[in-house]
Amino acid sequence: MSKKDFISQIKASNKTDNCDLVIKNINIIDVFQSSSFIDNVAIKDGVIVGFGEFHGKTEIDGTGKFICPGLIDAHAHIESSLVTPKEYYKVSLLHGITSVVLDPHEIANVLGIDGIKLIMDLSKNIPFDCYFMLPSCVPSTSFETSGATLENEDLAPLYREDNVLGLAEVMNFPAVAHCDDRMINKLWEAKSKNLIIDGHCAGLSKDFLNIYSTANILTDHEAISKEEAIERLKRGMYVHIREGSVAKNFKELIKAVTISNSRRFCFCTDDKHIDDLLDNGSIDFSIREAISHGLPPETSIQMATLNPAECYNLKYKGAIAPGYIADFIILDDLINFKINSVYKNGNLVVKNSKLVIESNNDTFQYRKINNLNIKNITTKDIEIPITNKEVLNIIGITPNKLETSYIKINIKDLNSNDTFKSDTSKDFLKVAVIERHKSTGNIGLGVIHGLNLKYGAIATTIAHDSHNLIVTGTNDEDMIFAIEKLKEINGGIIVVKDKKILASIALEIGGLITSRGYKEVIKDLERLHLAIRNIAPKINFNPFLTLSFLSLPVIPDLKLTDKGLFDVNKFKFIHVTD
Repeated sequence: MSKKDFISQIKASNKTDNCDLVIKNINIIDVFQSSSFIDNVAIKDGVIVGFGEFHGKTEIDGTGKFICPGLIDAHAHIESSLVTPKEYYKVSLLHGITSVVLDPHEIANVLGIDGIKLIMDLSKNIPFDCYFMLPSCVPSTSFETSGATLENEDLAPLYREDNVLGLAEVMNFPAVAHCDDRMINKLWEAKSKNLIIDGHCAGLSKDFLNIYSTANILTDHEAISKEEAIERLKRGMYVHIREGSVAKNFKELIKAVTISNSRRFCFCTDDKHIDDLLDNGSIDFSIREAISHGLPPETSIQMATLNPAECYNLKYKGAIAPGYIADFIILDDLINFKINSVYKNGNLVVKNSKLVIESNNDTFQYRKINNLNIKNITTKDIEIPITNKEVLNIIGITPNKLETSYIKINIKDLNSNDTFKSDTSKDFLKVAVIERHKSTGNIGLGVIHGLNLKYGAIATTIAHDSHNLIVTGTNDEDMIFAIEKLKEINGGIIVVKDKKILASIALEIGGLITSRGYKEVIKDLERLHLAIRNIAPKINFNPFLTLSFLSLPVIPDLKLTDKGLFDVNKFKFIHVTD
């Protein structure tokens, strides 16, 4: 904002200048008091300048309608949408999302600082606000191989960039507890700058929560129960209630929210595919669900607006009040949160579920690199010997959860001889994580239960957080075929059966995202979901995102990295067989 604009806004507030827009006789959602009142709202140069009697160049009758602040997604990885910010915003605005707090650690794990800068550059000059938290754990732990390693000296210069708010989710909890120099340097850099530090407290005990709070880690989006949420609130943390494409924690966490404690809750998506965002919504979905669970609409909206704005020090955002940025939604129906129109900086951007601004169709040239530095792999490389072994340690999948279970079975009960073979009758499938950044030849092997594949194989280069290639299947031949075909398209997601590609999506930027339009990406995703029905007819959750989180060694119980099977609770590797 310029000084000239500032003066103009004050004059408009003083009624010596006309406003740009006045919305008359509308129900104003007061997020400060969790209430509402009817009045006129005046806007000048993208800022709300007053309530009361004003004249504007444009005047709108808001009778019977409601106005609330634009929604803020408190924590998201835009890479999980599979598109760039230049496409992401087009879908987000349709759902009333006008701002998002991003952690670009997915692309950072593949491309390092260049990846972060790429996402930052692509978020500029769009009618949507992207704020950034700098990745704290690249890689997430030392128990995996990533494409980059970022230290504090790498991150520190980026704090000077516009819209950088602090340090992103700290997930290496042993490093914090043991005061590892590299981690402490990152924490202290953010703390000394009085910036926000996000947490990642999956499975942490009360003692570890004490440590995180002492380290001034302010937020967490990994609580999975009412009890866990309350323990975080006791320590002064903000709890981000997550509802993504695979991790769906809303139903459990909403039980913890009351009128007394609601100011410490926010909504977030964390990881959400673009088709899921388009079809099912985002933070608007969480508001509707919160209302349906008995929370007042004003409080539900507060959790999606003022709370994240205050959590992340987003000045003059998240409320309908004089001096606040004019990001807002006009609703036809408050209880069902039915969106009539969306405004960004006082400008109409969505009307009747359609963008009314000219889409930014500018293209960019991304330097083509080899995203898959993988040596030739044969079926011999993915064998799991079971001779003279008694126990098979299996990763148990829980639908719509990031957490897994630790299953042990007697090898005598398997339909295998010298080496493990996937068994669809028992739903035991071989899984492999193949290092793809540095051509180390690392291959981590394991067995999963709960994916319900009946034929073929699926593979993806989206494998949190180091994003090596992960593949699972009903037979070794299809698994090897899927790997080879992914190499040919330079990364993405693929479904195969009988050595034939049923569907795939190419993600040419780091094997994570594409520069193509969101409508084209959604068509590819539709084909992938149809293909999954061919090889897993009874599946009722997103297998691609579920598979992608099996390699994240900071969420209990068992995970698999390129270095082997990992017991998260003990924070050490274990053998697939004992």
